[in-house]
Amino acid sequence: MTIDYDPEIAEVLAAAAAQSAAQPIPPTPRGDAAALRAVTDVTMTSLYGAIPHDDSVLGRDVELVADDGAAVAARWYTPAESGSGAAVVYAHGGGMICGSAEIYDPMVRYYVESTGVPFLSVDYRLAPEHTGERLALDVFAGLVWLHEHAGELGVDPHRIALMGDSGGGGVAAGAAILARDHAVAVSRQILIYPMLDDRNVEPDPQLAATATWTYDNNFTGWHALLGDGRGGEAVSPVAAPARLADPAGLAPAYLEVGDLDIFRDETIAYASALLGAGVSCELHVVPGAPHAFEWLAPEATVGKRALRARLDAIAAG
Repeated sequence: MTIDYDPEIAEVLAAAAAQSAAQPIPPTPRGDAAALRAVTDVTMTSLYGAIPHDDSVLGRDVELVADDGAAVAARWYTPAESGSGAAVVYAHGGGMICGSAEIYDPMVRYYVESTGVPFLSVDYRLAPEHTGERLALDVFAGLVWLHEHAGELGVDPHRIALMGDSGGGGVAAGAAILARDHAVAVSRQILIYPMLDDRNVEPDPQLAATATWTYDNNFTGWHALLGDGRGGEAVSPVAAPARLADPAGLAPAYLEVGDLDIFRDETIAYASALLGAGVSCELHVVPGAPHAFEWLAPEATVGKRALRARLDAIAAG
């Protein structure tokens, strides 16, 4: 018994496969982070560049100072009309090794325009150049910056959420752990098909055939972040949040994942761990959906439904 693609998603993926057959992209070698970055950045730029948005959202570049004294770029987005006081610190996706705030600019503008909630998109440093907790620490620096500037920006410091997708979902979850441990307020963590568990590198036969982010890709990302320590006992939960022994005291969570995504089981397990520790958690498992389903097939009914729920979570602050 296998789970099938949602029919609307299947149609889009079949058309894309037929189109790419003329110019196939060779798979990147397992463990080659530079090669995977080059391919994935091009793919994401094309995919997210198609997200509809208009010029009503204003963005200005700001500079954060991380705990190690390094400058970290970020972009502050504000809607044409706002006033709820809610805000989001965003960590872009990219499997810990790729992506950027610039590549994610259309997506963040879409979220801001659709919800009226301002976003701080953090251009955190990437593996393998930067490893371990560094990525989450950079995003945590964005959270601290937004708290420090909340008054001048019209932000309620009690309504600042952390959000990320894919690799950025794992980074945002790590930043939420840092926030708990340093007593910095977070209203909610919004984790979209998050990359949480460095041990998830061996193919599940049920999911491998539908993986738009593959198990080889996942090994490459985690190995770039953790090196030979990946899978070992000493991995920090700030780097790989599935390793967290005690989630008590974390911010309430909204988690979303497709049931054909290789991050499905770790997302469900994380939600269960949060609930078991008394942390409020809303979990959405989207039927027939692979990784990044809502942008791969934006007209599919399941994607539209997932986006509506996600936008509600953002607006709730």
